[in-house]
Amino acid sequence: VLLFFFLMIRRPPRSTQGVSSAASDVYKRQGIYKEMVRVLKKRRTYCKNKCRKHTIHKVTQYKKGAESVKTQGRRRYDDKQKGYGGQTKPIFKKKVKTTKKIVLKLECTVCKGKWFLPIKRAKSIELIEENQRKKGGKKTKVAAGQNKILEPYYPIQNNI
Repeated sequence: VLLFFFLMIRRPPRSTQGVSSAASDVYKRQGIYKEMVRVLKKRRTYCKNKCRKHTIHKVTQYKKGAESVKTQGRRRYDDKQKGYGGQTKPIFKKKVKTTKKIVLKLECTVCKGKWFLPIKRAKSIELIEENQRKKGGKKTKVAAGQNKILEPYYPIQNNI
C-alpha cells in the first residue's frame, strides 16, 4: 500500500513548467536583496598591491568591457553562423533574475593599483559623497548662484 501511494505522488514533467520555474519563484520570494545600494566614492581600506597598508581608494562600479572579436569562442560561433541555415545556437531569452551582483572597482590613490570587491545583489547602485552619507542629518541651505552658506537647516519633526 505504501509503495502505491509513493508512486501516485510524482513531479510533473519539466516541459509543462512555463517561464517561471520553481527555482525562480524561490529567488523572487527571498527578500535578501536591496532595491538600491549607496556606496561612498572614496573608501579607506587595505591596499593589496604595492602599499601593503590602509590608504584611500577611489570606488567605481565595475562594467564589463567590450567583447573581443578574436577569441576562439567568438570565431567558432561566427564560422557556424556563416551561410544559410539561420540561427544555429540558442539565444537565451528567459531572464529570471531581477537583480545583479554588484562589483566595485577600487583604485588606490597612492600606487594606482586596482582590485575588485564583489558585494551582494541589488537592483541599482548609487555612488555618494561623504557629506551625503547620513540620512536625515544636519543639512545646510545654499543660496542659488552663491557659494555662501546661509544658515543650518534642521528638518521639522512632528512627534504627535
